[in-house]
Amino acid sequence: MKKNEIIESIATPTEVITKKLTAWYEALITNLPNIAIALVVMILSYLISRLVFKLTMKATNNRIKQKSVQKLVARSLSVIVVLVGLFLALGALNLSKALTGLLSAAGISGIVIGFALQGTLANTVSGIILSFRKNIQLGNWVETNGYAGEVTDINLNYFVLKEADNNFVIMPNKAILENPFKNYSLTTKMRITIECGVGYETDLEEAEKIVLDIINKNFNQKEIGKVSEFYFTEFGDSSINFICRFWIEGENGLARLRAKSKAIIEIKKAFAKANINIPFPIRTVHFDNKLTLNKGLENNA
Repeated sequence: MKKNEIIESIATPTEVITKKLTAWYEALITNLPNIAIALVVMILSYLISRLVFKLTMKATNNRIKQKSVQKLVARSLSVIVVLVGLFLALGALNLSKALTGLLSAAGISGIVIGFALQGTLANTVSGIILSFRKNIQLGNWVETNGYAGEVTDINLNYFVLKEADNNFVIMPNKAILENPFKNYSLTTKMRITIECGVGYETDLEEAEKIVLDIINKNFNQKEIGKVSEFYFTEFGDSSINFICRFWIEGENGLARLRAKSKAIIEIKKAFAKANINIPFPIRTVHFDNKLTLNKGLENNA
């Protein structure tokens, strides 16, 4: 055993503690410049993160109308700035091993959390994507996943529709992003289709003229810049069926219902005035055993 080791082994606890404290003090004095740089970096990163948060909130104010998503984006960017400052500060303190360990732990933790919260993270990411999409906004009338209504909220995890019956439908964002949807609010014009039939005795050219006159009178196609269409489609069981297609100014399902209802009322009035029959299905019932039927009636009498 060496002489220094022998002396250290017989040193008193007080001497050992004093020696350790002296070593730490000398290391602190030596690393004071690095510590000062690390503190400055952390303070600057914190101030920059607050500035980034405010600037992001202002920049996304018009593009993202959902406040929760807007705050999430701003906070994510500010946290990234703080993390960058933390890594720079650790580098300034020559803690490269600690920095490597921190990165490794963060990577492993991210993988574990990603697997555990796979569904939630998918909905969150989908909510952020939906917030940036221009083809779906708050107030739009959309039809998706078997539901139709007004978009009232696009949150981080769910999507809310208000249906025509005043009930709310809440769906995960992932279901909206992965499935087709129809947005009635993307255009100001929509086409309405009316299906009807007239009796076989009807003058078909007269029926066509009446329907087109009614549509053009009540729904001015010239102002919309479109043309109404009329087609006979089939020889039905009791009628010759036709469809009439025309355009209206509208952006939601209510406008479609109102236009269709008005067209049906006016066509029915015009057909009644012209004595054009709108037949209903006719069924003929044959009784082969008339004798048994008559006996039954006599017994009941």
